[in-house]
Amino acid sequence: MFQVRIHGRGGQGVVSAAEMLSIAAFDEGRYAQAFPSFGSERMGAPVMAFCRIDDKEIRLREPVLQPDALIIQDPTLLHQVDLFSGLPPGGYILINSSRSFDELGIGEFVRNFDHQHLCTVPATELALKHVGRPLPNAALLGGFAAISGQLRFDSVAKAIREKFPGKVGVANVAAAQAAYDLTLAAIQPGAVHA
Repeated sequence: MFQVRIHGRGGQGVVSAAEMLSIAAFDEGRYAQAFPSFGSERMGAPVMAFCRIDDKEIRLREPVLQPDALIIQDPTLLHQVDLFSGLPPGGYILINSSRSFDELGIGEFVRNFDHQHLCTVPATELALKHVGRPLPNAALLGGFAAISGQLRFDSVAKAIREKFPGKVGVANVAAAQAAYDLTLAAIQPGAVHA
């Protein structure tokens, strides 16, 4: 089972991101579950959502305490919330930022991680460019597909189009494609990308 924990703020599409990941997994014939964790938080308050992906039925129902991957939609949470709780050194970290892990103040923390499992991608900037709104969730899903290899980009794009039909979906897929390409270039320098 592959478990993902998504951290962000209310209004950034954290819950939608988890839902789209699970839809992409279903489209690939896998089992998946997605659910949020929040109370009466307001817009801008820290929120989490979870996604599990497996090749067999998933019976767990509790929050993801030991994620295989973290998607961090808002880097301002890095020093406010214990985002990395339960993440093993072999885990994946994808952060919405144009800054490096060192510049974000967590370079020492990730020193022993596999550097192909770590990436920052300017998802908010890509969303503004392609969608016209600062919602990083769809772009980060493209980055997740690239860094983790858990889902095909085509499945992610289909899930985005299902969630956001029409022009909005097309624009979000463009942001996700840009993030996918940037992430692959960062973790596999010199590789030829589709």
